[in-house]
Amino acid sequence: MDKDIVTDYGNMYHAYKKARSGKKFHGSTARFSNIALDGINTLKKQLEGQAYTVDPYNEFEICEPKRRLIESCTFKDKVVQHTLCDNILHPKLKNAFIKYNSAGQVGKGTLYALDGLKSHMESFYSRHGTNGWILKCDIRHFFYEIDHEILKDIVDYFFPDPYTAWINHTLIDSRENPGLPLGNQAGQVYALLMVHPVDCMITGELGITEYGRYADDFYLIHQDNEYLKWCLECIREMLKTLGLELNGKTQIIPFRKGMRYLGFHHYMTADGKYIRKLTGENKRKNKKKFRKLVKDVKAGKLTEEKFYEKYNSWKNHALHGNCIKLVHSMDLYIEELMKEVTE
Repeated sequence: MDKDIVTDYGNMYHAYKKARSGKKFHGSTARFSNIALDGINTLKKQLEGQAYTVDPYNEFEICEPKRRLIESCTFKDKVVQHTLCDNILHPKLKNAFIKYNSAGQVGKGTLYALDGLKSHMESFYSRHGTNGWILKCDIRHFFYEIDHEILKDIVDYFFPDPYTAWINHTLIDSRENPGLPLGNQAGQVYALLMVHPVDCMITGELGITEYGRYADDFYLIHQDNEYLKWCLECIREMLKTLGLELNGKTQIIPFRKGMRYLGFHHYMTADGKYIRKLTGENKRKNKKKFRKLVKDVKAGKLTEEKFYEKYNSWKNHALHGNCIKLVHSMDLYIEELMKEVTE
């Protein structure tokens, strides 16, 4: 029974430790941790009696990579989502998704998606050279436009158990319809499921072998431009039934020009070498970002340790591409900027 798995004390305690890991002890985390055993027992009783409700979300805005509203749940709700995702959702969906439906899954992060595109471009080149086309799609306001009733029908198909359906519906409806809260662990899984029918149509009925999706961003590679135009219409129709639509960035691009995906420009050279480079926009944005962060360090608003944590995160991401020269020049740029702090 799914109920026994979700409310198992061992599973809940393990979920509590995962939710607590790496978190600073403040707010709801500190309050729950002070009475951890009692807190887990109370939560267990609420879940067993289906009396559990989601607390109001904490809202804040982020500006990178673009402006988004994040709705963060309280600590006790993180515990519930960990025990549900780790023991029910992820295990049952492990073999349901297509291979390159990435994001929000263990072992399937940004690098996995990038390497998937590399594999697809090299595979396509081996058969057709640079003579082909890429349909690049982006779903409009994805997380904010998801219709709860449509989503619940899809989720219920994969999780028909009445207890799991109750807890799924509780989490989905914890935000006003439409939309899912960004930053919610369970929300990431629901978002993957929302577009799963499109994945199945593209790889099944449409027969596209070079296809990958990272959340709301996906691509199809094919040798025939007209066929991709027809695929685009099929995708629009399928998304319409899901209450979603593509945005203005959707386009068909010659394969030889490559494509932008997850912050990098990807292309194959005429002699068959795959290249992955950061876009010019990414370079400009990050120079501006680090200049501002150095000012924060100088003003005492940010520690040097925190600054280098942020910089090294970008650096590690950049090194996933052919960006050694760029990283070296950025190291020198950061070195110059940090002199302002020590002088």
